[in-house]
Amino acid sequence: MTEVPISLGRGLRTGILRLMQRAFLKAHWSNVAIISYPVPADLLLPHVPRGCELDTLHGTPFISLVAFDFDDVAVKGWAIPGYRAFPEVNLRFYVKRGEQRGVCFIKEFVPKRVVAWVAKFIYNEPYQRVPMASDVHRLADGTQIEHTFCVGGRTQRITLATTKDPPLLPSQESDETWFKEHEWGFGRDRAGFTLMYRVAHPQWLTYRLAWHEVKVDWAQAYGPEWKVLRGCKPASIILAEGSPVTVFQSAKVA
Repeated sequence: MTEVPISLGRGLRTGILRLMQRAFLKAHWSNVAIISYPVPADLLLPHVPRGCELDTLHGTPFISLVAFDFDDVAVKGWAIPGYRAFPEVNLRFYVKRGEQRGVCFIKEFVPKRVVAWVAKFIYNEPYQRVPMASDVHRLADGTQIEHTFCVGGRTQRITLATTKDPPLLPSQESDETWFKEHEWGFGRDRAGFTLMYRVAHPQWLTYRLAWHEVKVDWAQAYGPEWKVLRGCKPASIILAEGSPVTVFQSAKVA
């Protein structure tokens, strides 16, 4: 069950719990690429919501470049023509609130102007609309996934190629599971209060990778402080199969 501050009145706490059980968005996420880098904690601490702390793997904080395709999108039960399918590329990091492990976002790129506007100005999520595309190429020896997005007039590119081996489920204790399985998302409203929401999906199978390439101008895409990642090799590269996903309504928790 979702934890909410015990200082809240019983009626308000009950209302928050009910709100967080309402589905906000349903979709299918496909070919979820998660490319992760160790970063200094000082780089992330200004982005940690109130009441949360950095989550670490083997004592190290990480950010992940995540690229995937939205399909069959429905918001509050409504499927809007022209907004049923689109790619997303986001930069996220990992936090926890008590025992609840989750993610926070530095930036989320989508190609749909209305999606970015609603997410940014109504829900205060760090979305930005940019030109972008994704392609899936079925090859004789596997599959190639490519995402491109243009920021500041420069094209950024993420490419992963799989072997033809079937996807497998990593063990619960693996680093892969740590990076890909998170039930909670955290953010902040415009007043600085912490927002929390639940993301539900089955555990994802992952593909064996043949090779990958990340061509991202970190400073151009995410700001000058991220130039520390220039030339860095990722510590983990995952391509997950994906699944249907339900994102529940957010609520203020701190």
